[in-house]
Order: sequence, then structure tokens, then C-alpha cells
Amino acid sequence: MASSGAAEADPGEREREREQHDDLHHQRRLASSLTARYSDWVLEALDELPGSFLLTDPALAGHPIVYASRGLAALTGYARREVLGRGARVFQGAATDRAAVAGVREAVRAQRAHQVAILNYRRDGSPHWVLLHLAPVFHARDGSVLHFLAVQVPIDDAGRGAGAPCRGAQGAVLAACREEARVDDDFPCASYSGKVFVDMDRRGLEAEKPRIASDSEKEKAISTANSIVAALNRYSKLTGLVVSGKRCDSVGIPALSSSLNLSLGRIKQSFVLTHSCLPDMPIIYASDAFLSLTGYSREEILGCNCRVLNGPGTSLEVIEEINQHICSEQACTVDLLSYRKDGSSFPDLLHVSPIRDASGRISYLGSP
Repeated sequence: MASSGAAEADPGEREREREQHDDLHHQRRLASSLTARYSDWVLEALDELPGSFLLTDPALAGHPIVYASRGLAALTGYARREVLGRGARVFQGAATDRAAVAGVREAVRAQRAHQVAILNYRRDGSPHWVLLHLAPVFHARDGSVLHFLAVQVPIDDAGRGAGAPCRGAQGAVLAACREEARVDDDFPCASYSGKVFVDMDRRGLEAEKPRIASDSEKEKAISTANSIVAALNRYSKLTGLVVSGKRCDSVGIPALSSSLNLSLGRIKQSFVLTHSCLPDMPIIYASDAFLSLTGYSREEILGCNCRVLNGPGTSLEVIEEINQHICSEQACTVDLLSYRKDGSSFPDLLHVSPIRDASGRISYLGSP
């Protein structure tokens, strides 16, 4: 009888073993989304980075989360294993703005970086406002999207007022992305858990009032994203792949005249020229000395915003000072900590100067 009972228990044991095997296979498949494209050490490197963030793989069915940081677990109350492999509804809830969610879906489709304030929900069902910074991670050679990065920065409860007066400095040199964007259903930034039933007693009503992220919160989101992309780039070199936070093409970037190119080429200092009339003020010229200093190739840097040089040690106060000078169309000189392509930092004495055309309108910004 004892042996018969043991025999009867075998099918259940085998089923549990199968489930464990399937779960392990699933975890390895998600991990390989990163290790196959970067290196076996990339997960360990990402674990050491501060901040609340995650990565998703658009090439996998359902666009699942393939990495979640410790900071994300602390912010949301979810264990990391609980969100890995899940889609975009993991943090959404009853009061999450549908228009914002639809907007992010469009941002993912267009493969664009965006920021948006959004109401998310923790594992226990409590609502909280975060600034979501969404950034595609591109293959630097062919421009294909490898992953999407989502950084979540908690928005201070006081963030209900008007924005900073220099909001017109959107995309300024070394400034953060000022573009207000929206979040995506196909993207793991805000997702819904069916396990929690919220708002039956209108709890969290106060949290549903729209928040406006401060400039420092926006800068923090961008700085965190830049650090993560730099880490991915560092470890991608070990597998022969180079990644970038910006698609490496110059579509829509007007070509400089050959005479201007020749004149700029004679200047031996490190500098870039950005186009102040184009969205996000992209770099349209980079000197050889700048490329040598930062480690970027010309193909990688053209079309990017100067914030590609920002990192965790870059002063938010100095960036705001640059913003204010650009808003008032004035030159400025500042000391700044900038970052190379390999993630190493260097002290940067930065001078930003407006360049006017014949009509007196500012067409370019020079940053020698």
C-alpha cells in the first residue's frame, strides 16, 4: 500500500518538475535577450546601477520585460521575478490615463524617446505618480531597435504647479529632453495587476490629481537612462555589438555646405555645432578633436542631442544654468562633468554660444 501511495504521488511530482523546468527555461530565454546581445556579465553590471528601471525586448512575443532593477522592485513592491516576462499592464490601474498609455504605444511604434508623468500602481494596489522616461536602444550599425529602456522617477507630491520658465529651451545643448510624451501599452512602464482590486473606496483619489515633474526629476531620468545605455554599450563591445541611445542616421538633418565644412575642419579644438531650429537641437557637426575626446564616431554623434555626454555626475544646476542662457539667447561658460562613450567621465569647460544668421535669428549653437 505504501508503495502504491508513492506511485500515486509520482504524477504530481513530475508535473512540479516540469513546471520548474519550464520556468527555468523561460528565465534563461529572457536573460539571453541581454546576454546574447551583450555579454554574460551585463546582468551583474545592471544590478549595480542605481535607479528604478527596466528593459523590454520588442522582438519577443508580447514585448516582455527582460530585466527589472532592484530599484524598480523597491519602488513598486514587486519581486523582480514577478514582473519578468510580463507585458505592459503590470503597473497600470483603474485611474491610469488611457491617453497617456496610447501615446506611449505610438512612441514605441515610432521608436522615439519620450517622457510622461503617469499614475502607476504598486503591488499592494496603492497609486503613485512617476515620471516615465522611455528610450529605445538601437544597434549603432544598422539602426534596428534591440530593447526599450524605461526609467521611473517618483514625482514629488508637490509637483502640481506650472513648469519652469525656461520650458522653451526644449532640447537645448546638454539639457534634458523637454518633450512631453506618453506611455505605451506594449511597453512595460505602466501595467495592471489583476490580483489587486483598487479604488472601490476611492482611496488614492488625491494621487489621481495630475502631477507635473520638476526639471530636476526630468534631468534625473535622463541621467539615469544615459548611464544605463553607457553600461549596455560597454558590455556590448565584448560581443562585437555596439549600441546607441540614438538611431544612427542623419535623416532630416540638413547637410552643411562644403565651404562651411572645410572651414570648420580647419579648427583643431573640440567642439560641436547644433541646429537650434530643429526638434531636440541635434548635433549637425562634430570636430575631429571632439570625436577623439569623447570616443564617439561621427556617424554615432550626428543627429544626437548634446545630452549624450551627460551622466550620473553631471550637475543638474549647471544644466539648468545652460538652459536659462539658451532661453535668453546669451552665451555662457560653465564647468561640467561630461561622459565619454565608454562611460568614463572627464571635466569639461563648456562654452555655449548662439550663432546668428544674416537676419539676426539664431540658427546654430556652438559648443567649443
